[in-house]
Amino acid sequence: MSRPDKPLFPCGVTKADLARHYVAVAEVMMPHVRGRLVSMQRFPNGIDAKGWYEKQLPKHFPDWIASVTVPKQGGTVTHVVVNEAATLVYLANQACITPHVWLSRADRPERPDRLIIDLDPSGEDFDAVRETARDVVGPLLRDHGLTPYAMTTGSRGIHVVAPLRRTADFEVLREWSAQLAEVAAARDDRLTTAFSKADRGGRILVDVMRNRWAQTAVPPYAVRPRRGAPVAVPIAWEELDDDALRPDAWTVRTIGERLAAAGDPWADMQRDAANVPNG
Repeated sequence: MSRPDKPLFPCGVTKADLARHYVAVAEVMMPHVRGRLVSMQRFPNGIDAKGWYEKQLPKHFPDWIASVTVPKQGGTVTHVVVNEAATLVYLANQACITPHVWLSRADRPERPDRLIIDLDPSGEDFDAVRETARDVVGPLLRDHGLTPYAMTTGSRGIHVVAPLRRTADFEVLREWSAQLAEVAAARDDRLTTAFSKADRGGRILVDVMRNRWAQTAVPPYAVRPRRGAPVAVPIAWEELDDDALRPDAWTVRTIGERLAAAGDPWADMQRDAANVPNG
């Protein structure tokens, strides 16, 4: 590893600490990222300096790093594919703090196996995010035959995720999820589908934009480039009842305690996979 002691976070978390995190969580993280295309969020000089997203596989990456080439507007792009835990460690050595992943897998990239609804608050009212995930979005998904799972993002919000059978393409998922977002916003005046913060009126954005071709999402157990090195953590649905829940409650220094106590609540989620309604 190059410069293992280089701090990436103001709290003192180094590049080596980041790599150790991905080693420690590999057993629970790999089922959620294996075979998925990656967009790398890199901060070579730490999170207080400018970072960037990198989709194209760099030429210096070793041959053992898996990749796949997919079409994009005006050409193609070759993405890293996470097929083994060593890839996560290699990416950490490249100061990739968060490996954002596709909602589909490399063998059938046009067929998503996840639906993601990102509940993004305009302010800091996380209790409203927690409550609307539990009382609005979850029941709405169940009404359509889907099983909701929840994840604190390590940032400010919650991802509500439903596992899918790979029967519909991204165009079908995009259209259906957009309709679902409108219904959710109509059911609770704390929610909106307006992307501009100026138009939200302090409401929570029901963001379904990830349900499209080539879009990515933060995977379970990924580190976020924020103060304290917080981690995106799957939670049991019942934990949405806990008013002490916070979106950045677990960090690279505390996630081990969480996993020892609760394991991975998403371990068997694929058994609940269902078809996109009308898809």
